[in-house]
Amino acid sequence: MTLRRTVVGGLAVLGALTLILGVSGGVYGLTVARRGFSAREAPSALEAKVARAARSFSMPAGARELKNPLAPLSPQALAEARAHWADHCAICHAADGSGQTPIGQGLYPRAPNMRATPTQDLSDGELYWIIQNGIRLTGMPAWGQLHEGAGNNDSWALVELIRRLPRLGEEELDEIKAALPQSRHELEEQRIEDAFLEGQ
Repeated sequence: MTLRRTVVGGLAVLGALTLILGVSGGVYGLTVARRGFSAREAPSALEAKVARAARSFSMPAGARELKNPLAPLSPQALAEARAHWADHCAICHAADGSGQTPIGQGLYPRAPNMRATPTQDLSDGELYWIIQNGIRLTGMPAWGQLHEGAGNNDSWALVELIRRLPRLGEEELDEIKAALPQSRHELEEQRIEDAFLEGQ
């Protein structure tokens, strides 16, 4: 009799959970159908948690244990890493790593603040793996093909630079900003300004 009550009770709980999940899923589905599924909205807390878990799950176990073989970088290597950041990363992550760019804020999920704890708490190996392999279903591309010829040193140098972003000095930030690629619009504005200053 006790076993039967346990089985019946377990089935009742399972049925209630199924009903709750079904109703919740239906309400969510109706909400999405009514409002649409826009990249302009910030991901929900649940989506963010699932995305972090998926990112973690996608990495091979050994990736987390990798240590940066280049750390600490020489001043010259750091300067090269800042130039590389400006050319490849800042368009989404911003010169200072804040992610506050039109493209970075238009992505879904948003480009992360690279100076903040969730990124800084990743191991060197995790950061390296993300740079090399990207993150599926986000705007983060896989840069591994570009960096393979250099013995992956570019990616390791970027890992070291990411570690330094929270403490980036004004001189270093200005160096990154000066190396940012310019759009045609910016180049045209500069040409007009130069012509004006030359009296044309």
